[in-house]
Amino acid sequence: MTDSAATLPPLRWGILATGHIAGVFARGLRSAQTGQLVAVGSRDEAAAQRFAAEHGIDPAHAHGSREALLADAAVEAVYVATPHPFHEDAVVAALAAGKHVLCEKPIGMSLAEVERMQAAAATHDRTLMEAWMYRCHPQTARLVELVRAGTIGELRHVQSAFSFNAPFDAAGRLWNKALGGGGILDVGGYPLSYARLLAGVAQGTAFAEPVALHAVGVVHPETGTDVRSSAVAQFAGGMTAELSCGTDVTQENVVRVYGSKGRIVVPSPFVVHHEPEPTVLEVWADGAGAPEHITVTPDRDLYAYEADAFAAAVRAGQREVPACPWADTRGNLAAMLDWCAQLGVRYG
Repeated sequence: MTDSAATLPPLRWGILATGHIAGVFARGLRSAQTGQLVAVGSRDEAAAQRFAAEHGIDPAHAHGSREALLADAAVEAVYVATPHPFHEDAVVAALAAGKHVLCEKPIGMSLAEVERMQAAAATHDRTLMEAWMYRCHPQTARLVELVRAGTIGELRHVQSAFSFNAPFDAAGRLWNKALGGGGILDVGGYPLSYARLLAGVAQGTAFAEPVALHAVGVVHPETGTDVRSSAVAQFAGGMTAELSCGTDVTQENVVRVYGSKGRIVVPSPFVVHHEPEPTVLEVWADGAGAPEHITVTPDRDLYAYEADAFAAAVRAGQREVPACPWADTRGNLAAMLDWCAQLGVRYG
């Protein structure tokens, strides 16, 4: 444990929902330096009890409703892990109950929803963060350092993809527009946010917005959700990006960062190792026959870094977490919705 973390009291977490990502976050909290899982809430009390048993939560704090979870005095912060369209209602309720909120991505289905959530956080003086876990990992920080230091010269182009092949299920979340289905909202935000982060580095800012974005893709004829899509983006200063996502094809989910003197390959950019094992960045100088391997050795789970970054902001009295500021959240969603709209996919 770092000295700074050792001075922070553990942030007591409650998790809202019991699905896959809720379990991933719960397991990640086990190695967090400043977090403790104390409660869970679900519409299904039996599911809450099962989740509590699996993750070491006192059964007395396994709640059969959101209201009961938010009334639990042991809970300081809530991780919202419900499907996208239900985020706003849950986030605003949690903030009004005096809880800090970490919400799964995308935090909202429209900019108006995001603005209402952020306004509620300001009104109730609570911390609110959209859960881009990779932004908190030391591998991302090391990549930013390398680009900022000019290791590959002037930043010129980024290639980024996050895509997987899932069996079609017309009733499943990924294909259900009422549940926020579609590849762009599910995983397209990752390559987009990565490119926006690096464009910001090139401009000397925390992030940057594309000045142009053009998309193509395939929309499922039965469900109306996007299943495969690519976009090209341009940023001020001339940096360009190729972005790709999908739910019906497995791609090479890597990030390649190209500069005037070389390139950096990030083999595991988004879902970096859950276990605290080394990860490697490949730095290729132009003309080199082999890369320089830069190893980053984490000391905790990917999601533990996210929880610790959130806890540090809470204890510092910050409403925004530096790794994911509110303006960044709004900008990424705006670009994602533009990407969707260019394919004819609209929500609400």
